[in-house]
Amino acid sequence: MTQPGHPWPRPVPLVGDATAASERAADPTAWRLPPGTRAGVYEAIGARRDVRRFRPDPVPDEVLERVLGAAHAAPSVGHSQPWRFLVVRDPGIRDRAAVLTDRERLRQAERLEADAARRLLDLQLEGVREAPLGIVVCCDRRAPAAGVLGRATFPDADLWSCAAAIQNLWLAARAEGLGLGWVTLFRPEDLAELLRLPEGVVTLGWLCLGWPDERPPAPGLERAGWSRRLPLRDVVLADRWPDEAGAPPPPPSRLRAPDQPAVVGARDEADRLLAVPGSLGVLDRAVDRAVALGRSAATGGVLVLAAADHPLAAHQVSPYSQSVTGDVLRAAVAGTSLGATAARAVGLELRIVDAGVAGDPVPGVTATRPSGYRGDLVNAPAMTLADTRRLVASGRRLGREAGAAGIVALGEVGVANTTVAAALACGMLGTDADAVIGLGSGADAAMLDRKRGVVSAAVDRARRNHPALGEDPLTALAEVGGPELAVLAGVAWGAAQARAVVVVDGFAVSLAALVAVQLEPAVQACLVAGQRSRERGHALVLEHLGCEPLLDVRMRAGEGVGAALATGLLLDGLQLRRGTAQVDR
Repeated sequence: MTQPGHPWPRPVPLVGDATAASERAADPTAWRLPPGTRAGVYEAIGARRDVRRFRPDPVPDEVLERVLGAAHAAPSVGHSQPWRFLVVRDPGIRDRAAVLTDRERLRQAERLEADAARRLLDLQLEGVREAPLGIVVCCDRRAPAAGVLGRATFPDADLWSCAAAIQNLWLAARAEGLGLGWVTLFRPEDLAELLRLPEGVVTLGWLCLGWPDERPPAPGLERAGWSRRLPLRDVVLADRWPDEAGAPPPPPSRLRAPDQPAVVGARDEADRLLAVPGSLGVLDRAVDRAVALGRSAATGGVLVLAAADHPLAAHQVSPYSQSVTGDVLRAAVAGTSLGATAARAVGLELRIVDAGVAGDPVPGVTATRPSGYRGDLVNAPAMTLADTRRLVASGRRLGREAGAAGIVALGEVGVANTTVAAALACGMLGTDADAVIGLGSGADAAMLDRKRGVVSAAVDRARRNHPALGEDPLTALAEVGGPELAVLAGVAWGAAQARAVVVVDGFAVSLAALVAVQLEPAVQACLVAGQRSRERGHALVLEHLGCEPLLDVRMRAGEGVGAALATGLLLDGLQLRRGTAQVDR
C-alpha cells in the first residue's frame, strides 16, 4: 500500500511513448541514436552520389524491398503518402525511355534555356539503358489539395513529400552499396504516356538503380570543376531575409562543363598513342579539350564574324576611316576579305553578323543591331543595358545554331574597337589604361596618347555611375563595350551550350569571351585561345581566361584570321589524334 503523502505511481501507457516528462527533462538528448548508428547516418549522407555507370548484375529482391521500404518511410504532409514506386525491369520500356532522353538532349542543345543548371545532371544519361532497374517515383495528385491536411495552404506539398521519399531511397541505396542516378530530362507528358499514367498522376523523373560501375570519391560536378558546395554559413539566415545589400546571391545558372570522366578519358586516349605524352604541347591540350567535349570527329566548323561601327572613332583613335568597317563587311560577304579567305582556307563556313554598321543592311548578313542610342563612351554609354541584353541573347541563339558544327571560331570587324576593348578591359579587370593600351592597326605615338586619354575618361565616367563596374559584366559591356562584342559574348555562351569548341581570336574577341565566362563560368571549359596578338592588354585578358594561345605570331589582322588559322591547327591535331597508331598497354 502506498504510504500517505507518497506520490502515486505514474500510469505507463501500453502503447505510444512510455517516457515521463521528468525523464525527458533529466536528459533531453536521450532520444538520439547510439554513436555508431549516428555516425553511419551521417556517413551515408556524406557519401551519397549521383551514379551514371552501372554493372549488369541484378539487384536481389530483398535488397530492393529494403530500399523501397526506406522510401516508403519518408515523411509526407498530412500523412498522405502520395508516392507510388513504379519499378521498370522491361528492357523495351527502358530503351524507349532512353530514346526520350536522347531526343530531349538534342532539343536542349538547340535551344538551351536559363534553367540549364537544373538539368545538367541529366546530360549524361547512359544509366537509363545500363542500370538493371528503373524506378519511376509517381505522385498521385488525384485527391483535391483542400482535402489533404497541409495542402490547402501549400498545394505542392505532395510533390515535396515524394522528393523526401526519393532522398530516403537514395540514402538507403548508398548504405546497401547500390548506385542511384536521378534523370529528369523527359517531357513529363512523354514519360507519362510511356508508362500509361492516368490523369492526375505525375512523375518526378526516372531513377536508375543498380550496382555501380564507378565509385566517386566526391560529387561529380565538384570533381569536374563545375561548382563547389557553398559554406554552410552562406545558406543559413537568421529570422528574416536580409536586405538587398546583405542578401545571398541567387543560385548560378551554369552550363555543364565536360565531366571528369570525359576530361580524364581524353587524356587517357592520348596516352595510348604511339607518341610521347604531350608531344604536341599546347595543341595537345586543345585537342584534349575538343575530345572531352565530344568533338573528336570534327573536320570543320564555323567562323562567326561580327561587325560594328563605334562613335568612339570620332576621337581620332584609329588611323582608318569608320567607313572601312562597312568595306570589310561587304568584302567578307563577297568572300574576299582576309577573314573570309582564312576561313575558306581551313574549311570553315562563314556566318556574318551586322551588329551596327552604318548604311543599309547587306544581303547575306544577319542584322542584329542596337535599337537605342549609341554613345562614344567618353560622354555616354556605348549602349543601353536593354540593348546589351538583347544582343547577347541574339548571339546565344546564333551560337547554339553554329555550335552544331562542333567548332566555332570568333572574329570581329570594327574601326577603333581595340580602343573599345581597352576600355572594357579596364572596366572589367580594374586595371588602368597604361596596362592595356596598344598601337592597334597602325597608330602612332600621338594617337596612342589620345587612346589613353579616351579610355581613361570613358572608364572614369562609367565608374562614377557604377562604382562596382567590374562586378557586373553586362553593365560594363553596356557602358564601355560595343555591340559586336555583346553579340560575340552571346555566341561564345550559346556555342558552349551546344558543347562546341570555341576558338577565340584577338584582344577584342577575348574580352567578349571574358564577358561570357563571367556570366557563365562553365563557358571557359569550351574555350581555346587561338592566338596572342600584339595588343598589350591581350596577355592580361588571356591570363584571366586561363587560356594559353595556340599561336603567337604578333598578329594585328582582326577579322577572325588568327582564330581561323588556329582552328585549322586544331583540326590538324584532331586528325593526328585519330590517325596515329595506338599502343597496347
